[in-house]
Amino acid sequence: MVFLGSEYLFVPCLNPAAAMSSTDDVSETRDLSGRRRKRRNYSLLVLAAGMLLFCAAAGTLYYALKPTTLRIAVGPPGSDDQKLVQALAQSFDLDRYSVRLSPITTEGAVESLGLLGAGKADLGVARGDLDMPSEAETVAIVRKNFVVLWSPSGLPAKGSKRQPAAKIKTLDDLADHRVGVIGKTPANVALLRLILTESGVDADKVTVKQFAIKEIEEMAHDSSLDAFMAVGPLDSKITTDALTATARARGEPKFLPIDVSEAIALKHPLYESEEIPGSIFNAKPAWPDDKIDTISVNHLIVARKALSETTVATLARQLFSIRQALAKQVPGAAHIKKPDTDKDAELPVHRGAAAYIDGNERTFLEKYSDYFWFAILVLSGLGSAGAWFRHFWKRDERELNTSHRDRILDLISRARVAETPEQLLALEDEVDAILRETLDAYDDGAIEEEDLSASSLVLEQFHHAVADRRLAMNGTPELARVRAR
Repeated sequence: MVFLGSEYLFVPCLNPAAAMSSTDDVSETRDLSGRRRKRRNYSLLVLAAGMLLFCAAAGTLYYALKPTTLRIAVGPPGSDDQKLVQALAQSFDLDRYSVRLSPITTEGAVESLGLLGAGKADLGVARGDLDMPSEAETVAIVRKNFVVLWSPSGLPAKGSKRQPAAKIKTLDDLADHRVGVIGKTPANVALLRLILTESGVDADKVTVKQFAIKEIEEMAHDSSLDAFMAVGPLDSKITTDALTATARARGEPKFLPIDVSEAIALKHPLYESEEIPGSIFNAKPAWPDDKIDTISVNHLIVARKALSETTVATLARQLFSIRQALAKQVPGAAHIKKPDTDKDAELPVHRGAAAYIDGNERTFLEKYSDYFWFAILVLSGLGSAGAWFRHFWKRDERELNTSHRDRILDLISRARVAETPEQLLALEDEVDAILRETLDAYDDGAIEEEDLSASSLVLEQFHHAVADRRLAMNGTPELARVRAR
């Protein structure tokens, strides 16, 4: 009853039990909404974690498959070495090889080795008898450079077809004479002095004058020169052009053999004893007319010792697989050869190139087995951590499931003392709601099958209690009418 002014207004009082039931329903609805929101947040968290793992895997895969680019120093500009390296770089790019080349043009092999020693280049192209950095190791032999020494025979007198005899016939005759050397590199002069010394000739009594490649004609017409020297492959256009130019200007060449070639090779392992075949430079007339002894020195691709074994092995495989095809474009590519992997070699072979040449490359599993085991351990740890986190995250739902079972046990007691079919129906509706929550928790993985079995046992007891109570009430027909309403 409420007093309003001079009147009393009677307000019917709500059933306290009904009000309490309504409050419980609202509270339960809020709990249900909160639990659903929590499950949604958990699903979003799992999705975010999955996306993070996917991005990490994609990034790792991208990094693993990303091509490796190596800087290679080569020079001088326009040389055969530079043309070869540029052709290799273009082929590697076009064929999408895993190792690519980025050429760095230098003024010559000395500068190339300087960049390699300073760490400004990963690879360098140079002759093997140059002063190599301590960390330089061989990857491949670009070509063999042969020493060719010759002297002019002189032009025949006018009206005479008789070829005059050369004034310089052996290396012993070079004392107190002048030699023109093709190429500005000091390595050629040092090599000539070594040959003269080992041949018993006083190198200080031989005057040397160097000429650039473009100065071959000038060298051929220099009458003060008594002999000439070129260092290059046997099919070198530079050597052939020099022989032709000197023959035209000074008469037929007389080739000078290096009789002590084997002794030089034994004393200086960077050099090898070789033979120049007859007629290799010209057929008619034959240049030379017979094979002659000489020495050779390898022209190399060298790499820093710290460079990855896998990277260098891959580079070596690419080089030797493409050389024949590339020879159609750059003839010098056909000369690329595998170095000797003998551990006693003067200039050691890089361990990556040696592994490829000797067939000792490690398989994919051998290379990355340690990483695989580490990844397995990490994934195992992550799985355990994820399981613990999941268990921790769903602890409320597990506690709720336990409270649900206790609630059903309480409903069993209430079902046994229910007085009307409507009360039994209300109890069944409440149990249905609890069952939905239990199944949702099972679907979310919050509870295991053992928990579900325990709940099933309690539900079975509840249904037995309801059935027994209905029989006791003898109200099955009336219950049917209530359900019909």
